[in-house]
Amino acid sequence: MLSWRHLRHNRAQTLVLILCIAVPAFLPLATRLLVDRYEEELGARARQTPLIAGARGNRFDLVMSGLYFRKASLDSIPWTQLLEIEASRLGTPIPVNVRHTARERPIVGTSVEYYELRGIRPDLGTVPLQLGDVALGAQVARDLGLGPGDHLFSDRKDLYDIAKPPALKMAVCGVLAETGTPDDDAVFVDIRTTWILEGLVHGHDEAASVDKGLVLGERGDRIHLSPALMQYNEVTPANAHTFHYHGPADALPLSAVIVAPRDRKSSTLLKARFNVSREWQMLVPQAVIEELMGFVFKVKAFLDVYWGVLALTTLLLIALVVVLSTRLRAREMLTLDRIGCSRSTVVNLYAVELLFVGLLAGTLAGAGMLALHLMLPDLSKVL
Repeated sequence: MLSWRHLRHNRAQTLVLILCIAVPAFLPLATRLLVDRYEEELGARARQTPLIAGARGNRFDLVMSGLYFRKASLDSIPWTQLLEIEASRLGTPIPVNVRHTARERPIVGTSVEYYELRGIRPDLGTVPLQLGDVALGAQVARDLGLGPGDHLFSDRKDLYDIAKPPALKMAVCGVLAETGTPDDDAVFVDIRTTWILEGLVHGHDEAASVDKGLVLGERGDRIHLSPALMQYNEVTPANAHTFHYHGPADALPLSAVIVAPRDRKSSTLLKARFNVSREWQMLVPQAVIEELMGFVFKVKAFLDVYWGVLALTTLLLIALVVVLSTRLRAREMLTLDRIGCSRSTVVNLYAVELLFVGLLAGTLAGAGMLALHLMLPDLSKVL
């Protein structure tokens, strides 16, 4: 009781001592929590993705773009590369195109195999199966208040450039079940829909029925139309058949290709064939993430040394405080001695005070850890 009353009487001194102990205890624990949690989040999604192919360049950008839908300054990989992987029969290629946004959420163009790979199912409606359909991630649906039957417009990259395709009005066909992954914060479309956003696939009235002023010339059964011809900005059952593409398949861009190989041998063969190219690369996402976390652990090792020095300094500070407190309380201890208190009782008073301070500091550090755990943002949102 005497120890507690002394601590309450010297509140400022007690508070400073608690903070001096709590902070060095909190920081290394917080670092460990951050590293462990982010390593688990990154590793889990990487392990779920066997291989990823894309344009040669920064391997970290390619993995983050294909797995977390982050924008990256990488060249696109053409559709023909996906067809070559498919023709090899060594694995199942899954297209991923993340070059556009809708209401600042990434638009992910892919195929039905992607949902099977990630174990995603629709909570409402269906996954996008037709041109112009869009399925919303669970978090996007909550934030925007949209559901099946509603519409969502894509974002225009350049609002004042009339040469760029207009914003596409997409029909919401479903809402995906929550997964606790970056898929919750994305909107999904069929891969062909992203090519409409690129301006490569478009729909308009039949050439024979348009205003003659928009016809630049005719050659045989070909009619060359002016770029001023208004294109459809919505895919409907009535105009879906008019959407088409002018050009070779190698011009159809993808951000990346996720590949699910048949077995380990097929995986080795695919990587060997793909990585001999100077234009393309095929990576194992888990190995790339482990390499990335290796850099993090190097930084953490330095921080551990720093926290060790800080902890030693704190112990020396506590010792100094105890010595100074003993001198300042000399008359108080003399009084206790005169009323018959033994030396062990005096030592116990100091020990109990330090115990109280340690418990309060531990409680404060624990509360900080709990708050950090609850408030820590999803890694995919801060990458």
